Amino acid sequence: MNMHPFDWAILLGSLFLLSFICWWSSRLTKSVADFLAANRLAGRYLLAVGQGMAGLGAITIAANFEKFYQAGFAATWWNQMLVPIGLIISLSGFIIYRYRETRAMTMAQFFEMRYSKRFRIFAGLLTWFSGILNYGIFPSVSARFLIYFTGLPETFQFVGISISTFAFVMAIMLTIAVCMAVFGGQISIMVTDMIQGQFVVIVMLLVLAILFYHMSWGEVVTGLHQTPEGQSKINPFDQSNLPDFNVWFFLMMGALNIYGTRAWQGSQGYNAAARSPHEARMAGILGDFRGMISGLAIMMVPIYVFAYMHLPQFSNEAALVADNLAKIDNVQIQKQMLVPMALGDILPVGVMGLFAAVVILSAVSTDNTYLHSWGSIFIQDVVNPFLKKPLSPRAHMLALRLSIMSVALFAFIWGLVFPLHDYIYMYFQITGAIYLGGAGAVIIGGLYWKRGTAGGAWAAMICGSILAVLGIVVRNIIWPYWLPGWKEQYVDFELLHQFPDKFPLNGMQMSFIAACVAVVAYTVCSLLSKREPANMDRLLHRGKYAIDADTVNGATPAPVEAPHIRRTILQRLGIGPEFTKGDKFIYFFKLTWALSFVFIFIIGTTVNFFWPIPDPIWEKWWAVKTALVFTVGLIFVFWFLWGGFRDLYRMAADLRTLDRDYSDDGTVAAKDHVQQQVD
Repeated sequence: MNMHPFDWAILLGSLFLLSFICWWSSRLTKSVADFLAANRLAGRYLLAVGQGMAGLGAITIAANFEKFYQAGFAATWWNQMLVPIGLIISLSGFIIYRYRETRAMTMAQFFEMRYSKRFRIFAGLLTWFSGILNYGIFPSVSARFLIYFTGLPETFQFVGISISTFAFVMAIMLTIAVCMAVFGGQISIMVTDMIQGQFVVIVMLLVLAILFYHMSWGEVVTGLHQTPEGQSKINPFDQSNLPDFNVWFFLMMGALNIYGTRAWQGSQGYNAAARSPHEARMAGILGDFRGMISGLAIMMVPIYVFAYMHLPQFSNEAALVADNLAKIDNVQIQKQMLVPMALGDILPVGVMGLFAAVVILSAVSTDNTYLHSWGSIFIQDVVNPFLKKPLSPRAHMLALRLSIMSVALFAFIWGLVFPLHDYIYMYFQITGAIYLGGAGAVIIGGLYWKRGTAGGAWAAMICGSILAVLGIVVRNIIWPYWLPGWKEQYVDFELLHQFPDKFPLNGMQMSFIAACVAVVAYTVCSLLSKREPANMDRLLHRGKYAIDADTVNGATPAPVEAPHIRRTILQRLGIGPEFTKGDKFIYFFKLTWALSFVFIFIIGTTVNFFWPIPDPIWEKWWAVKTALVFTVGLIFVFWFLWGGFRDLYRMAADLRTLDRDYSDDGTVAAKDHVQQQVD
């Protein structure tokens, strides 16, 4: 094993502390609104840190290790094409601001308010199915990550019985996540995720320091040059032979980022938990800064490992890692576990334990959030709409808890039996498209287009889902398993033999096609439907429908149907009266920071088009950018430590004195419908 007893003590100590925090925070949960959305009392820093940690996850770390080991620094260059998209989404509060204005607790509840009850049930079922299928590999990848990183044996003996270490570790991590999700719901999840997020950032700082000490920048660059022609890890314009993570991958990802903004419901409790729509927007603006150090570490670890595996001075250590990898039968799992196994050889005693704690805490933070989301969605959007009489608060929370445990049981079984033969990100894209293929059109159209109709929503969701499922079946079943047999059986059928051995489209490409079709279907069917426009002011609680609890500094957004009013430059940028001086500083710092890298991207790409930039200049650029991100990220570490614990104290104080509305349980009353339609 790679772990020293001191490392195991650190790991177990962190889990004990996490359990205590979970127990403390669970005492604040007293209603369905508490359980589902922390009674909408979360501040911006609590949201930014907690949701960032929920989205990190051990599986996300593993997926990014896989991506950056394949593409190196060059992958981040093309990522800068997506910066303007992320900037517009975060600064404008795209989707999240209006969604929070609806006061819906789940996305499908919004669908009922905007479209119809039957569409809510259909969308809820589709969301739940896509979600649990997507989540099904999370525990298994996280367990393998921990096993190969720590060097645990494949099996161990207990009272004479041989037990699979993989199944045991997966069961332990799921049990911890289930306890957090069922005891206190969104409150426990948010509190533990925030504290875990602060811990992870500090450990990532330490890991970066170890890596910088272990290997000089010159050695890293030398190692990165050990690549085949057309697969540069340094020069983004020398990647013509990189099959998956190339420029087209990032272009399609950018389009899907807009289309799928807030559509994925893996952390739906966070989407509804903000104190106000403005706090939800500010959490999105701050989100990128929270993850600067973690993101830098996640990128640098696989880059350092690549150099470690290819430099002659580390050849003996690299050979040992390669021998251990060869013992894994599944080729795709070998790719996923290469970086964790090599990292286990690099980190010293103590830091190993801290990083192992990061792996488990990252896994648990994502697991508890996803378990809470998919379990809640099934009860809120599939079961409850069929009930003629609402459940009592106690029965309602019991049903939510049982549903959460059922999702965990499914994930455990799925993780044991499902073989992952693709990149993790590709699996995410395929399974997520079952719901996301049509959801983006339905959400954007429902929040921003008053003429969107239930007919358009049904058409978009059905078309997107069918295309996504068809792609999964063809790519993963027909093409690899049935096509070879057909070629062998029908030798004389020339057309059949013209099909390539590997399906020509990857998961990202299939998701993009499904999304395009769904947009067309939603638009055409809505225009053909002869329905009255939706009452957007009622949906968004604006104008005469405004709710005092959602106002900030006494300011409320203007009604959607208000006559045209001449706006100032700041208002055109999305800065309204609810912005304080501190909010404006954060806004403009984010704008300046992001646009600086966009400007560099445009200049670099243009210059390279006429005069190819040599590798030495790229090497200097990556060194400068790494140092800059590390320095600025270090400042935000302390900033978010203060803000996160301030918001935590405020939320806990408010929950202790709150006069709860027990009817606020995610059901839609007749007065909440903004458009009555026949499906």
